[in-house]
Amino acid sequence: MVNITLPDGTTKTFDSIPSGHDVAKSISDGLARDCVAMHCNDNLVDLHTPIEKDATVRLITTRDPEALEIMRHSAAHVMAQAILAVYDGARLTIGPVVEDGFYYDIDMQAISEDDFAAIEAEMKKIVKAKLPIRRREVPKSEALTFYKDEPYKLEMINDLDDGTISFYEQGKFTDLCRGPHVPHTGFVKAFKLMKVSGAYWRADPQNPQLQRVYGTAFFDKKELKKHLHFLEEARKRNHRKLGEALDLFSFQEEAPGMAFFHPNGMVIWNELLDYWREAHREAGYVETKTPIMLQRKLWERSGHWDNYRENMYTSKVDDIEYAIKPMNCPGGMLLYGERPHSYRELPLRAAEIGLVHRHELSGVLSGLFRVRAFHQDDAHIFMTPEQIQDEILGVLKLVARIYGTFGLGFHLELSTRPAKSIGTDEQWQTATHGLTAALDSYGQEYKINEGDGAFYGPKIDVHIKDALGRTWQCGTVQLDMNMPERFDLHYIGKDNEKHRPIMIHRVIYGSIERFFGILVEHFAGKFPLWLSPVQTVLLPINDDLTPYAEKLKAALGQNGLRVKVDDRTESLNKKIREAQLNKIPLILTIGAKEKEAGTLAVRTLDGKVRHGVPMDAFMQAVGAHVAQRKMDYDILD
Repeated sequence: MVNITLPDGTTKTFDSIPSGHDVAKSISDGLARDCVAMHCNDNLVDLHTPIEKDATVRLITTRDPEALEIMRHSAAHVMAQAILAVYDGARLTIGPVVEDGFYYDIDMQAISEDDFAAIEAEMKKIVKAKLPIRRREVPKSEALTFYKDEPYKLEMINDLDDGTISFYEQGKFTDLCRGPHVPHTGFVKAFKLMKVSGAYWRADPQNPQLQRVYGTAFFDKKELKKHLHFLEEARKRNHRKLGEALDLFSFQEEAPGMAFFHPNGMVIWNELLDYWREAHREAGYVETKTPIMLQRKLWERSGHWDNYRENMYTSKVDDIEYAIKPMNCPGGMLLYGERPHSYRELPLRAAEIGLVHRHELSGVLSGLFRVRAFHQDDAHIFMTPEQIQDEILGVLKLVARIYGTFGLGFHLELSTRPAKSIGTDEQWQTATHGLTAALDSYGQEYKINEGDGAFYGPKIDVHIKDALGRTWQCGTVQLDMNMPERFDLHYIGKDNEKHRPIMIHRVIYGSIERFFGILVEHFAGKFPLWLSPVQTVLLPINDDLTPYAEKLKAALGQNGLRVKVDDRTESLNKKIREAQLNKIPLILTIGAKEKEAGTLAVRTLDGKVRHGVPMDAFMQAVGAHVAQRKMDYDILD
């Protein structure tokens, strides 16, 4: 007799050993058809796993979040089975689930996306057959015999500890796998192969190059269609393509991973920094600047030389070894330690836009999202323990102000003390309490990641959400009990004794290059008026009106607008289309009627057209829109 306790506390009793499927079927046939796996005493296992003794069971259906990952793992097996059927001599390696899908690395002939139709056709046959997927456990020796002609599987098995090895079988296909999997291949209802690329076995260039075939899968065809639409929208917003189309930035082979910003891009860059400086001045920060290259002894003192050396660029000057800074913090410590400080000066909020360099492998470089040279909007706040809560709260309010300006929502995550850390229990308790109290006072829900803090202190990570609903971790707030200790920083307290300051590291933009790229995709290149490289284009309808257009350009420019005149000998409609493709927010058509009346015909980026707009009213509306850094295109409403 086996007793099964369900999440609602009810108990079901079985005379013989049941499986998860038996438990589901005892509730309803519909539930049994919808279940993909189960948690048995908190272990995630296949639905057909025998439950040999009393247990607590939670059934996982297609509606549960973890079900999708399980099914995609099975989809990877379906794809592998199909490839083996289509391509003779193909040899399997590994096929994990990744974000938004799965892939399988296979030693086989080179293929392209043109070959996907044949593979997908075979996959459909396997799915339609609803082949049962069953786990089989064998001794390691038997597993080695089974895979005697499969060198990659043999290598993987030899790396495993002695004991039983698990296989999964579906029809005539068998794969080495830990599982779990869905009950049968019919659960892989909606799938699509996405791309193929080369990948070295175990990421070692000395090993054979494999074909990495990516796919995605959903339980519902509507969800697949929705996902493919999302990917198409993301493709249209690709910041590298828009960066080229809008002449914002580029990359050159002479400086891999280091962006070149063009005049249009520099307009946006400077607007971002102007806003950043304005917001920080109002929040009580001072701005500092530290050298880009510092001696090795500094990096040894900070700990970076021992722990981060492989990512640092170095040089020798006068036989002394230097490193280009991978982060701004050590320079900021030197600056604080330059003179004595009193508790009356604290909190001291020092911010820096610092250019840092980190050696990233060429294979992970990705436009502005992953570069080797970038600017960080660092700030270091030095304070007393009593000031922690208020200062963290101040940072969160500044974060909300800055992200809100760009229409970016965000969520917060608190990471607490890891297993390996420095500092006393009392220091960690004080620091963690300060962060928690600030978060509670701020009033926004937050997630706690137990044990995920830095070794030197707890932290808050800020994850922004863009127009497509994608999340990006940009901002972070870290309490540091390590740097002040390493650099022997102190302040004189009310008792006239030396005390160690508590320090916050924080960034909001994070990498400004990366934030720039995120904004390009968030706005799909249609920047709000205040950020747009060219805010207004004047289109004289004939050559006789060009001088008047130039006079208007000067007048608008004097009022702070970025304006250009398009006086090319092209049709008016073509020039309007090109201005729209270039995402220019305000298109002003200049004809004899407008010249005579002293008015403007204004077309905005949202497609609205206004005729007879007085120049003064236009300038007033535009000036207010820019000053308030508004996000909409209803400039004249």
